[in-house]
Amino acid sequence: MKMYTSAPIPFQGQKRFFLKEYKEALSDIKPSIDTVVDLFGGSGLLSHVAKRMFPDLRVIYNDYDDFHQRLENIETTNRILNKIRTYVVEYPKEKKLPEEVRKHIVQILREEHIKGSYIDSISLSSSLMFSAKYANSFEELGKQTFYNNVKKSDYHVDSYLEGLEIVKMDYRLLYEKYKEQGNILFIIDPPYLSTNTKTYKSDTYWRLTDYLQVLTVLQDENYIYHTSEKSELLELCEWFSTNIGVDYFKGSKIYSRYNQATGTRKYKDIMIYRKKQDNKTN
Repeated sequence: MKMYTSAPIPFQGQKRFFLKEYKEALSDIKPSIDTVVDLFGGSGLLSHVAKRMFPDLRVIYNDYDDFHQRLENIETTNRILNKIRTYVVEYPKEKKLPEEVRKHIVQILREEHIKGSYIDSISLSSSLMFSAKYANSFEELGKQTFYNNVKKSDYHVDSYLEGLEIVKMDYRLLYEKYKEQGNILFIIDPPYLSTNTKTYKSDTYWRLTDYLQVLTVLQDENYIYHTSEKSELLELCEWFSTNIGVDYFKGSKIYSRYNQATGTRKYKDIMIYRKKQDNKTN
């Protein structure tokens, strides 16, 4: 089956630029595991790639943000976008749409909402709002200024989540459920500190204490952990190691890359992984 190199619909924070390093880490850890537990499933891209690379693995995808619902309603999203295209075809790409056109689009959304259609406000935001901005609801989307970023073709999501076991639960409970069950790899990709997480449903419970709690998962497990220099996690863990003798990243391998944010601003994304045996020999 097809291996996607990015999520098939828009999602903030997917790790598509780290897939090369992620695949290398999976290949290294694979001989010692039979199950992957994606604690912060997000777009499902990391779970998807693990299952496509190694079909014999059991892969558990924690879809706390209900991403699968957006995929299941993709025909509705495509239908809405097809209606919108008829109003924007004559206007330049990436430019602000006239108020009259905006009103027509809002009317399309309102009619679909009244019918009870699923409104994927995040995917529609990608077509109608300025780059990297998203609305979380039909009501919020209808209040925005619209730009002509409308996708020219339909979304295709065929088989993207096929083979995955989809759950929805607090990551701490999911970790407790599987931590004693054998040869497990935990994928850990929490929302970053000091980063806009507006499109995550999970940020309704996410606090600094939750962020620090994640570090406990790193002590005695196989893991692939994603973070950013914005979180200052490495500096924090160096402090722990120096002052209280706890080295969360002992025996781990660290990859980093710079990503372009808005304008000329860049930030460093970081991926850290470790096999259990690495910890034993260091």
